[in-house]
Amino acid sequence: MSALHPKGTGSVEADDKTGPLNSALICGSMAFDTIMVFHDKFKNHILPEKVHMLNVSFFVPELRREFGGCAGNIAYNLHLLGEKALPMATVGKDFASYADWMSQAGVSQEYLKVLDDDFTGQAYITTDEDDNQITAFHPGAMGRSELNQVPTDAGISIGIVSPDGKAGMVEHAEQFVEAGIPFVFDPGQGMPMFDADELKTFIAQATWITLNDYEAAMLQETTGLSPGEIAQQVEALIITKGAEGSLIYIGNKRLDIPAAKAVATVDPTGCGDAYRGGLLYGLMNGLDWEVTGRIASLMGAIKIAHAGTQNHSVTLDELRAEYSEQFGRSF
Repeated sequence: MSALHPKGTGSVEADDKTGPLNSALICGSMAFDTIMVFHDKFKNHILPEKVHMLNVSFFVPELRREFGGCAGNIAYNLHLLGEKALPMATVGKDFASYADWMSQAGVSQEYLKVLDDDFTGQAYITTDEDDNQITAFHPGAMGRSELNQVPTDAGISIGIVSPDGKAGMVEHAEQFVEAGIPFVFDPGQGMPMFDADELKTFIAQATWITLNDYEAAMLQETTGLSPGEIAQQVEALIITKGAEGSLIYIGNKRLDIPAAKAVATVDPTGCGDAYRGGLLYGLMNGLDWEVTGRIASLMGAIKIAHAGTQNHSVTLDELRAEYSEQFGRSF
């Protein structure tokens, strides 16, 4: 089965005049991230027996405002690797500074829709010394993401449905299926919006699914489906486990992908999105899962060594060299 092979269709190919289609439509949020660092551990300040009446305050001497959102982050990472990354999102009246940054970085804005009555999504993220995070998110314009539609005439060869407005996630998945475009389902922190039947529909529609280990446990609890059972319905189920690497389930087979070594552990925010950028790169280039998983892991390791979600930089040649050094092989 081709790497770009949607359920129930043939592989996605262009006609002889245009050559192979190879661009990724990345559906999800664009957001401003306000990132705060708590120089202690949450567990030292949250009493388990008092969680029903929680009232805590964390002193955060470090604060940054960054450009983020899942669509923006994934597109940024995929663009670093030289692929055509097309984020599709609804943004607000305050988006100008983010748009300037995207222009500077060279990331497409073709499928961004500005809603003048809304703010762009806003995430407020507090990270502790154990890299645990507490996040508050205001969706703003993201709540009307269904106003965007998956284009059928733009040479899109692969898609991803990442956290976004609920109606948008549902409709974009349906539109990918109708267009015959294979896509990754990446529910992330949007998973609590969906009940068991809705999640089972996504599983039936998706070509691949990617989750972190906490999200995987939530999906199993909500749907009653084990990772092995989910893997039988998709080409691959990818579960990231942070410093413990990642697992890739392919049918009855499980691959254990080691974590790449980071030169420093500075900020975990956006590491999952960097991993997904590497994942899309592998899929777009027909690489096998052992290689794809390691590229994705390496992208996460490069990101974690930098503060913010779009402040790291790597070229494909640099990635190839680092891959060879860390894994003793080339791609």
